[in-house]
Amino acid sequence: MELDLTLAGVLWALAIFALRVSSISMDTLRFMLTMRGKKAISWILGFIESVLFVVVMGAVLDDLNNILNVVAYAAGFATGNVVGMNIEKRLAIGHAHIKVISKQRGQAVAAALRALDYAVTEIPARGRDGAVILLDLTVRRKDAKAVEEKALAADPEAFITIEDITPLRRGYWGTGFTRS
Repeated sequence: MELDLTLAGVLWALAIFALRVSSISMDTLRFMLTMRGKKAISWILGFIESVLFVVVMGAVLDDLNNILNVVAYAAGFATGNVVGMNIEKRLAIGHAHIKVISKQRGQAVAAALRALDYAVTEIPARGRDGAVILLDLTVRRKDAKAVEEKALAADPEAFITIEDITPLRRGYWGTGFTRS
């Protein structure tokens, strides 16, 4: 194998890297959107990602002796996974199921979340050390961090879990936080 450090060789390797980052970011995002039932956008991303894959793979296979192209391809793949995950996290498409367990401030947490128009179910429960309040709510994923912050402001010792979900039926979502 050889190392092509000419300007053209380095620029070609950078192009391979950038295209592979784009391709894998789209693939990661497509997979996550497919899991959330977003068919149209998943199809579009899958089509574009496939075209980019064929073009980039063809460029690498045309000159397998150039180690720089192979490294750029592999680095683009690895980087694309992380970039795709970050894009999906920022988009926060879908819904989250949040459980808040509070030893002493459950009603205060529920009141704080209801004041922001979230539908909260209070469930008396028993933990290892005695009685607790389990608060159960489902929100848009975009609001999950704000709900977590509000719950912790009302009870800094609350135990909070968040899961991605796919609702089967719509219920009362409330208006939640207004974004400016």
